[in-house]
Amino acid sequence: MALRVEHDLHGRRKTRNVGVGLMLGAFVVLVMVLTFVKITQIDFATAPGTVGAASGTAPQEGN
Repeated sequence: MALRVEHDLHGRRKTRNVGVGLMLGAFVVLVMVLTFVKITQIDFATAPGTVGAASGTAPQEGN
């Protein structure tokens, strides 16, 4: 019992589906990376615990 030969149309469709799948995967990875960078980004000028160095003024002792 011989297997049926795959038609040319099916081969092209499979190649196109693989390409679309890779592009979709790349898009998902891009969105995840951008989200991770945005969440972990720290604004050092307004971060809590910074001592005057970011604003350009030296900390003053006493009043």
